[in-house]
Amino acid sequence: MTDCKPCSTLVDTQGKLSEAGGTPVTHPTAYQNLAGALQYLTFIQPDITYAVQQICLHMHDPREPHLTALKRILCYLRDTIDFGLLLHRRSSSTELVVYTNTDWAGCPDTRRSTSGYAVLLGGNLPGRPSASRLSPTPVPRQSTTL
Repeated sequence: MTDCKPCSTLVDTQGKLSEAGGTPVTHPTAYQNLAGALQYLTFIQPDITYAVQQICLHMHDPREPHLTALKRILCYLRDTIDFGLLLHRRSSSTELVVYTNTDWAGCPDTRRSTSGYAVLLGGNLPGRPSASRLSPTPVPRQSTTL
């Protein structure tokens, strides 16, 4: 994939990955190893976190559309090889900036929602961005008495 055609977008904006769509990949171990390696890359390139999380959801039974999504991430990385977090040693700014995004009921299999956020303090990212799966309806808390 070193000579692949660069891709300027990380994910296909038209479709969602489904659990049972497509034929199983011929080498699932190679898929799993590459997906696992991409997880480590999210520490320095948090912009790929959501896409990597989506392909890791299907590591137990990878299908051809999942492999296509994984290859698209590699093509995106080829195009954005110089991207990454720039951490400043000192910043005189104490401005707090928060970015959020939500996809309500976006998963075609579970109808769960996905949300994520990134917080920047003075231009630096003090923690790792988060992406989480939310339940489509709130689950009532169970109270127990001992």
